[in-house]
Formats: sequence, C-alpha cells, structure tokens
Amino acid sequence: MPDVIIYLGPSLPLHEAELILPQGSAVKYCPPVKRGDLAGAIAAGPDIIGIIDGLFFENASVGHREILGAIRAGIRVIGASSMGALRAAELSSFGMEGVGEVYRRYQSGEIESDDEVALICDPVSNAALSEALVNIRITLEKAEASGIITYEESSALFAEAQRRYYPDRTWSLVIRGAGIPSDRIDAILAWVRTSRVDQKQDDARAALQYIASLISPSNPGEHS
Repeated sequence: MPDVIIYLGPSLPLHEAELILPQGSAVKYCPPVKRGDLAGAIAAGPDIIGIIDGLFFENASVGHREILGAIRAGIRVIGASSMGALRAAELSSFGMEGVGEVYRRYQSGEIESDDEVALICDPVSNAALSEALVNIRITLEKAEASGIITYEESSALFAEAQRRYYPDRTWSLVIRGAGIPSDRIDAILAWVRTSRVDQKQDDARAALQYIASLISPSNPGEHS
C-alpha cells in the first residue's frame, strides 16, 4: 500500500509532479478529489494524503468531515494550491497542514471565496482551459509593482475577471473586456504571455517538495 496518496489535476501536469515526487510503490497519484474519495484512501492506510486539486460545482467537493476522519486515523493531511489550500485554511486548527501562497491568503482572510481557485479543465488531459482568479490577482499585483500597468488598469482588469463566470476567465477575454484603451491591449497581453504568475502551479510544486522531504530524501519513489 502507498505511503503517500496525492490528489492532483490541472494545477501541475503529472509528468512534472513526478520529477519532484516520483510515482512508485510508496507514492500514488489520483485525479482531483471529490466527495467520498477519502474513505478509500483512509482504508489504504497511507502516512500522508496530499490534496492539491479537487472537484466542485459540478461534483460534491471533498467534505470537512472526510478530512477530519483521515486526521483522526493518524494520517497527515497536507493541502496546497487549489481545493487543498482552501480546506487547509478551514481546517488548520484541526491539524490539516497548508503549504504555499494561496493557502496563506486563505488563512489570513485576504481571499475567502471558492471562486478564487476555480477553473475549467479538459476532463481527459486535466489541462486548464481557463485562468484561476487567484492567479489573475497575483499576476496583476506583479504587473502593477513592475510598472507594466497602472493602478487604474489593474483595478479594471481585476473587476472584469471577478465579474466573469469562472469558465470564461481567460486572459484574452479579461483584457479585451475590461475597457482598457485599444493601444494598451496588445502590450498587456504580450507581457502576460511571458510573465504571468501561475501561483497554483508554484504552490503545487512546493507541496510536493515538502512531502518529498517528509518521506525518503534519497529516492521517495522507491521508499518502502
């Protein structure tokens, strides 16, 4: 049985995740977690459950009681990036551990809504087809701090992103729909293509690095 079970989806491609924490006898990757999945995970008896991505809106999301059941069973539950960051912030006082900037912002109350991490993805490849609001938020902060956009442009872009339903949040639609002067649109789009922040991906990597450090520092994929 695996020592580690990780629920991963669009936040980080599986082949990139395995460069950090290889899948093997000790590590098992599963699709994004949904309501009811943790019962089987608990029965498998891992030392660690890592929750990065999870289903919600179209599916019942993983419940707080399910996670608490894993913690009561002596399993270390670590969350980051997306659903994992949200649940870790909600359950940190009960022993769930959070990793990364998205978790930090939920924990501090800087962001609150599930909508911040929501996106639509290809059901086969798990590739993201829209942009998470939290990624847009942090990218706009970077752009404004770097002098790429003004405060007024940042505010208009974020308001447009926040207004849109999560499947319709793409950089092109947000920038073209925010009322930005036409002579600025191409410049902002070009900067985003090369310099956008994918905080969810960064946090997923950080969580996997943390989990890797907890098991076998030499070869986590072959740990027994």
